[in-house]
Amino acid sequence: MLCFVKNFAIPGARDLTVANEDLRDRIRQAIKRQERPTVTVLSSLLATQDEFGYIPREAIEEIAVYTGASTNDVWGVASFYKNFQFTEPNEHVIEICWGPSCHIMGAPEIIEEAAEVLGIEGEGDSVDGKGTLRYNTCLGACARAPVISIDHQLYGRMTAKKAVEKIKSL
Repeated sequence: MLCFVKNFAIPGARDLTVANEDLRDRIRQAIKRQERPTVTVLSSLLATQDEFGYIPREAIEEIAVYTGASTNDVWGVASFYKNFQFTEPNEHVIEICWGPSCHIMGAPEIIEEAAEVLGIEGEGDSVDGKGTLRYNTCLGACARAPVISIDHQLYGRMTAKKAVEKIKSL
């Protein structure tokens, strides 16, 4: 399904013709909670994704209003970065770093085993709604490579076997 924000299609977004004011209020609060001297489109997108686990379609409009940018500018930034998601994730989000350090230390095998356990090919959502697998270019813990994140909790020095155990425990 495609949903449109002004002239931009957001794949997989739910078509909501009536604005959900509670959702919009949560988005505005997430944007306002930022503790930065300068609030930008990018920082607002990050704050929104931290709050919801994805970027709701209404957030594009709310961020544009708050930052004084156009919805086209906000969508341009949001769609540029692969780590932004536009559909609600499953119950648990598993991110596997595949940056250089993690790659050298075994991330490809972890990725392969994690996808197999979740019953998916590559990134995506498991059919049972329990897990969303995402690849991340850097989780910022290179000294502990390879690293995975489960619901924003980092686990370092992982092996495929340890990663599978953690995922199965969910």
